[in-house]
Amino acid sequence: MAAAATMVSSAGGLLAMLNESHPALKLHALSNLNTYVDYFWPEISTSVPIIESLYEDEEFEQRQLAALLVSKVFYYLGELNDSLSYALGAGPQFDVSEDSDYVHTLLAKAIDEYASLKTKAAESNDVSAVVDPRLEAIVERMLDKCISDGKFQQAIGMAIECRRLDKLEEAVIRSDNVHATINYCIDVSHSFVNRREYRLEVLRLLVKVYQQLPSPDFLSVCQRLMFLDEPEAVANILEQLLRSEDVDEALLAFQIAFDLVENEHQAFLLKVRDGLPSAKLQPSEPAVPSGSAQPEPAQSGNAVTSEDVQMTDGAQVDGSAITSDPLEVIYAERLTKIRGVLSGETSIRLALQFLYSHNKSDLLILKTIKQSVEMRNSVCHSATIYANAIMHAGTTVDTFLRENLDWLSRATNWAKFSATAGLGVIHKGHLQQGRSLMAPYLPQGGSGGGGSPYSEGGALYALGLIHANHGEGIKQFLRESLRSSNVEVIQHGACLGLGLAALGTADDEIFDEIKNVLYTDSAVAGEAAGISMGLLMVGTASEKASEMLAYAHETQHEKIIRGLALGIALTVYGREEEADTLIEQMTRDQDPILRYGGMYAIALAYRGTANNKAIRQLLHFAVSDVSDDVRRTAVLALGFVLYSEPEQTPRIVSLLSESYNPHVRYGAAMAVGISCAGTGLSEAISLLEPLTSDVVDFVRQGALIAMAMVMVQISEASDSRVGAFRRQLEKIILDKHEDTMSKMGAILASGILDAGGRNVTIKLLSKTKHDKMTAVVGLAVFTQFWYWYPLIYFVSLAFSPTALIGLNYDLKVPKFEFLSHAKPSLFEYPKPTTVPTTASAVKLPTAVLSTSVRAKARATKKEAEKASTEKAEPSSAKGKTVDKDGDSSMQVESTVEKKAEPEATFEILTNPARVVPAQEKFVKFLEDSRYVPVKSSPSGFVLLKDLRPNEAEVLALTDSLSSTSANAGAPPAAGQQQGAASSMAVDEEPAPPQPFEYTS
Repeated sequence: MAAAATMVSSAGGLLAMLNESHPALKLHALSNLNTYVDYFWPEISTSVPIIESLYEDEEFEQRQLAALLVSKVFYYLGELNDSLSYALGAGPQFDVSEDSDYVHTLLAKAIDEYASLKTKAAESNDVSAVVDPRLEAIVERMLDKCISDGKFQQAIGMAIECRRLDKLEEAVIRSDNVHATINYCIDVSHSFVNRREYRLEVLRLLVKVYQQLPSPDFLSVCQRLMFLDEPEAVANILEQLLRSEDVDEALLAFQIAFDLVENEHQAFLLKVRDGLPSAKLQPSEPAVPSGSAQPEPAQSGNAVTSEDVQMTDGAQVDGSAITSDPLEVIYAERLTKIRGVLSGETSIRLALQFLYSHNKSDLLILKTIKQSVEMRNSVCHSATIYANAIMHAGTTVDTFLRENLDWLSRATNWAKFSATAGLGVIHKGHLQQGRSLMAPYLPQGGSGGGGSPYSEGGALYALGLIHANHGEGIKQFLRESLRSSNVEVIQHGACLGLGLAALGTADDEIFDEIKNVLYTDSAVAGEAAGISMGLLMVGTASEKASEMLAYAHETQHEKIIRGLALGIALTVYGREEEADTLIEQMTRDQDPILRYGGMYAIALAYRGTANNKAIRQLLHFAVSDVSDDVRRTAVLALGFVLYSEPEQTPRIVSLLSESYNPHVRYGAAMAVGISCAGTGLSEAISLLEPLTSDVVDFVRQGALIAMAMVMVQISEASDSRVGAFRRQLEKIILDKHEDTMSKMGAILASGILDAGGRNVTIKLLSKTKHDKMTAVVGLAVFTQFWYWYPLIYFVSLAFSPTALIGLNYDLKVPKFEFLSHAKPSLFEYPKPTTVPTTASAVKLPTAVLSTSVRAKARATKKEAEKASTEKAEPSSAKGKTVDKDGDSSMQVESTVEKKAEPEATFEILTNPARVVPAQEKFVKFLEDSRYVPVKSSPSGFVLLKDLRPNEAEVLALTDSLSSTSANAGAPPAAGQQQGAASSMAVDEEPAPPQPFEYTS
């Protein structure tokens, strides 16, 4: 072309030809101009009207060539819209496969234009919206080209963006690795599709494609079906797997059940459980409708027997049913197991045993806090109780409380409520004996016999915490307690407990009972009722929200309005654009408390979507609202919207964290704490560090709590700032002159840092990138502690055990070893604190400076010179030995250090093991292991295929808990036993490995 260009120095002659009357001359001119347009477009641009008229001339045969030429000129002039419309007129002359800037730019423009037209049509539900067929043809040509060239990811991206699900399906089916392609689709639809309805359409299509495959990936299919809320389809798949004769398929079914449980969606799981058809055995078989039969025995406070009854029933039936069909017997046995998993009982029991046996909490830290807190300071006294509960969440170890009963008894009124409720956090998940553990505190008899209403209310709240999200066995009891009491404190506890136990079940009867409490217009009970209604209806987007909003406008009590505001926000959890009308209504309200609820509504509706519209809205309120509460909450809400992309949060709130308004700074700290929880993200820590020494006390409090959330499960070896932060907390707690607010923050932060016996982290996303509803809701209510301290306990809902628990076909935990390919020190537990001993201070040797040693040596030398030369040598030698000695003591230390230096580069872990999130990428299963995981997952519950089923198995986590809590009716005795058992558990921990003789 360059050669041709040198021949022609101007386009003037060719342009003149366009005015000729003969079509052949015009065609010659057009085709040459098309060749030279890249060079002569400025000249040609003056004659565009003539070329346009050729295009518009219906008689002219080469109209399309004229259109292409005009399109290129407009492209060079930067008029892309005009350029595109003429390119469409050029039809086949516009070659999609040409590799030039012009084509690439226009294709991008065409795809954007097409995508925006399709999106607008979809959003306005306007089916008749017409898209230019020529534009559609170009996009289709492009998609077909991508598919035929094997660029499936590009094709998928474009098809999703252009809402061409037909092309998406074609691309997926024709790709070489369908499973990988589908996973790519899922990632794209979660990260880039903003509208929930459309995302669900994409997922539906993917499920359809999956089910057509010869060997579908059922794990993934069931996760998608959970997003689509189709429990029947999941139940069908599980039934198909359970009825299979292949044991591996049954294992896969169990694995699917555990993965679904991890997403914590109680209502969905119960529907799946009830959707599984019963085994076709004799009609006398009572084991199958266990779902309905279970609550009764559980209600009498002894759920263990109900399980035993079930097992024996099953066994009798097996005996009589062997004649009928052995396959049905196997199915019945598997069904009992999977129902146990789906109801959450199995995973809760195993997690409880893990947390109990691996508990590494440090009672000395609590002792230090307790001693340094003044008795008169009730806030810090309560904070210590909260910290103890959080530190031992789910471990069932209440040694600290039993050892300090008189100190504990100083709590009065609401502090007493909190102290009692704390037991619920400590025994979280102790479903079998939760009721009997709390029995001494529960309301006695109909009239509430004699006990303090505060501890009774606290005990009901505790029952809710123990059964959070798994409340089948306790709901009935809590409802009766709520009905039979008209003391507002007890109602407060019962409402919170019911909300937690029936989380997300949308049970209308319970809703009406709570509503009756709300309508008594008692401030204390009404606040809990508002929150509780939200917990019950979480994510249902039901029209009940409008009832709640109406009542919030009627009532005069600020507390009730606040409870309802949060409750309304909870109802639209995860509903994204469906919630927009409600959000609009709340954020425009005159009452700042309802606007505050509106911020939570945005946070929860768009949780974890990183949706730009939501972020823009929140940032707007964060800088423009007149109420400090609303501004604080708007910034805090960013943490919920962004938790799926924690790296973004510090960047987005960095300017807000330097705001002049302390409320906004507090919000920024909490936003980082929520979205970066458990990540140990360096940018997050850097942003929070200056805030921990802010001039305003509550900002310091928020920053300390947020920092603890970010650093949970991060060891000092992987970030030295963790050690510095622990020392800072200790300093604040011990400092007599530190103000109460930041002291409280430091005490709570100490609890969160070592939460759950140092074996839990705060996780808002499950491994399948599904949001953990209970955890998000827990943190949202936890942030309300600004107004109401007892809500601090909701943070325990966000805790998930950092464990790899391998299970065999019987859902028992066999002992087997696997590898963590990283230095043990990177992920070890923090070292236990030691008591600073005063006696040792005396024994410390005086520091001898090397200079003084040398000075002494010189002095002795001079003395020796006065004496005879024979004696001088040994004395100077003595001087040298001292010198050497001074060095040698240092050398000894350094040799010790040197010996310890070559630390092992790997660590052998035994099932069940603590695997912290940062460690997951280093976990490998050994080659020659007896057990192989059904799906390679580095943490959580993993089902294992036994390659040598004939050998005897060694089991871990045998039911050590039931023995310790068997006599929980007599608390002190159980306490001694638990204390002994916990110390035993510590003793049984394997010793650190001896120095290696490692030969390669």
